[in-house]
Amino acid sequence: MTDLMIEAHGVVKAFGAHKALDGVDLAVPRGTVTGLLGHNGAGKTTLVNVLTTMLPPDGGRARVAGFDVVTQGHDVRGRIGLTGQFASVDESMSGRDNLVLIARLLGAGVREARGRAAELLELFDLSDAAKRAARTYSGGMRRRLDLAASLVGSPEVIFLDEPTTGLDPAGRLGLWEIVEGLVKEGSTVLLTTQYLEEADRLADSITVLSQGRVVASGTSAELKDRVGRRTVTVTLADHADVPAACGALEHAGLEPVAADNTLTAPVTSSRALAVVVRALDEVGLEASELALGEPTLDDVYLTLSRHAA
Repeated sequence: MTDLMIEAHGVVKAFGAHKALDGVDLAVPRGTVTGLLGHNGAGKTTLVNVLTTMLPPDGGRARVAGFDVVTQGHDVRGRIGLTGQFASVDESMSGRDNLVLIARLLGAGVREARGRAAELLELFDLSDAAKRAARTYSGGMRRRLDLAASLVGSPEVIFLDEPTTGLDPAGRLGLWEIVEGLVKEGSTVLLTTQYLEEADRLADSITVLSQGRVVASGTSAELKDRVGRRTVTVTLADHADVPAACGALEHAGLEPVAADNTLTAPVTSSRALAVVVRALDEVGLEASELALGEPTLDDVYLTLSRHAA
């Protein structure tokens, strides 16, 4: 037993002169979700392929579920599930037959395979479509079937490589709820995604890749604190009051930027709301709207990407 289900230390992978991974470190504790963020070509899928034994690393070392991905690949493969960017089910077969086939390939008997397939079809709300050919499924249904297929062997570690790409908002939300349920039952998940709200909702920790290197890691809140800034937004009823309001906020030590009837100023804490109210009161003004804005993962990612470039 190990508390770290995924470990990578200085992992390098090159394709010719191009280093897709350039010394990547990663640690994923048991029973958590780690989000892997990065632009196209950042190295996310390459790292997943190394960790799932589909590609050998050119340098460094990695372990999954306590086993070395190079020297103990068979042990690794027996403990993981993988859902790639594109559905990998056989569309000519029914949803049930897809799952039964995978269970049989993993060594289950006929009765056990059918029982596991029924379990997963129920979990992923596919029971009513169990006998239909997978080609008749909607995009969201195929993705759910693909995820179900990756869970047939009850893996300890699940790799989800951009699993919600191409799904509509309802389909994406449904998959998020399934992932949350799996983690509650003790699964460990490595999630690559380009949807920042996905990482914000699901991930216990986030690692940001750029050009094959880790440029930041931490919880969503830690990353926001590191590179994001809170803002106070003041909306005035009368545009004519903007100059006086700007002067009052500047006198209070803030740096407001005006746009139409709105002033926005970066702040360090929510206490600045009281500072703004007092400053406006001193010049006889009152805000029609006053809001405190938190930094988003979008802010974090864009800032980190600019720094990495």
